[in-house]
Amino acid sequence: MDPYSAEGELINIHSYFHQGQYQEVIDFDTSALSPENEVPARVLALRARIALGQAEDVLAEVQDESEPEFAAVAALAQSALGQIEDAVQAIEELARSLGDNQTIQVLGGIVLQAAGKSDEALALLSKHSGSLDAIALITQIHLQQNRTDLAVKEVAAARRWAQDSLLVNLAESWVGLRLGGEKYQQAFYVFEELAQAPATSSILTLVSQAVCELHLGRVEEAQIALEQALQKQPDYADAIANLLVLTIITGKDAAELTGSLKKFAPRHALLVDLEEKSDLFDKAASKFSAKVAA
Repeated sequence: MDPYSAEGELINIHSYFHQGQYQEVIDFDTSALSPENEVPARVLALRARIALGQAEDVLAEVQDESEPEFAAVAALAQSALGQIEDAVQAIEELARSLGDNQTIQVLGGIVLQAAGKSDEALALLSKHSGSLDAIALITQIHLQQNRTDLAVKEVAAARRWAQDSLLVNLAESWVGLRLGGEKYQQAFYVFEELAQAPATSSILTLVSQAVCELHLGRVEEAQIALEQALQKQPDYADAIANLLVLTIITGKDAAELTGSLKKFAPRHALLVDLEEKSDLFDKAASKFSAKVAA
């Protein structure tokens, strides 16, 4: 039986993780789990700690572990700490000998994609055998590659055999936000239900709801959701980044939010993109000289 299925032992801790309820993952009682599920549960808890900014502690904890799953966790922690080359080298070594290990596939895919090695990430993830985590990650990579057509096919195939899965609903919503139109509203329903229910609400789902609201033109509602997220965690970079975008859309001064994002996440994707666009503009502008009238 798939331990992450509706009847499996890990369904709740797995759902907590993908709902962004990382503290619930860490606090999850694993004492009654069967032996074969102890390692997957611990991997989820370690990933949750990395997501909460505890990568250094996680790396120190797993360095002497013998299981290959924890070697993959160590590489994920290294990646989070900016030790990209070491992380990629570790994953490539693990993939060569243990490429059929689901944890190595998923964590390896994350590390390789973060390093800009999309083809290697997809090659590793393609070895999965019915892993929804791998499918969700493949979908994200295709979206980052602007291959929405491939992301649509990936999710549609998963929907046929995992109809009620949280991960399929999330992946379908990610794709919907790229497709637009009526898909915006469908994605909103998924994230709004998660964000507003006390049992499933998290900073991640609040930000996801806000992104849907922005696409639907509901600026005030988006701002409320983002402010709720920042009340829970003032340094949450994605909430700051989306509030920054909202502020610009509404014609307000975003200098303070830009400063906050630079402080808490200096290499955030939004800042990197803005820097690249600024450099391109400067290069283009340098080709032209102002004409001075006599």
